[in-house]
Amino acid sequence: MGQLYFKYGAMGSSKTANALMARFNYEERGQQALLVKPRIDTRDGDHMVSSRIGLTHSCIYFDELRALNVMELQQNACIIVDEAQFLTRDEVMYLVYLVDELDIPVMCYGLRADFKGELFPGSEALLVMADKLEEVKTVCWCGKKATFNARFDDDGKVLKEGAQVVLGAGDRYIGLCRKHWMTGDLGPDFNRG
Repeated sequence: MGQLYFKYGAMGSSKTANALMARFNYEERGQQALLVKPRIDTRDGDHMVSSRIGLTHSCIYFDELRALNVMELQQNACIIVDEAQFLTRDEVMYLVYLVDELDIPVMCYGLRADFKGELFPGSEALLVMADKLEEVKTVCWCGKKATFNARFDDDGKVLKEGAQVVLGAGDRYIGLCRKHWMTGDLGPDFNRG
């Protein structure tokens, strides 16, 4: 029986690496897993998903997933969605349809909240609709669990205002614990340029 999974974590928690490993595990067992991401995410090139540790694989965009017919969809043992925070509520409801009506397991990987501490629309819908929630953990510079995403400028100042989505600025984000996110403390070893 298919289920909808939302595996969320802060920046640097290896969400994409986990998604790519899950896809590989299905393939290794002779099953097809379809890798998908929202079209807004163009950082890794056209139709590609890449992790920071160098894992990479081709994917389709979410709008292309929706264009597939039932037979094409049911050829997949699983659908894996990377950068799920960028989905709309309507797109999450489409994933619910795939799980509930077509019995296809769907695993979504993404951020829970943005750098301002606000939920992304896709994450909010997944937190409500997912059958299973799983935190992908990483640590703050202090050793505590990092649960917040900090965006910072050239001077190392943690920003709390600006556009929710800024693509291609991965070197401007870091996972922090709540205390250090609140105080804007990137740690003693942060290179301030």
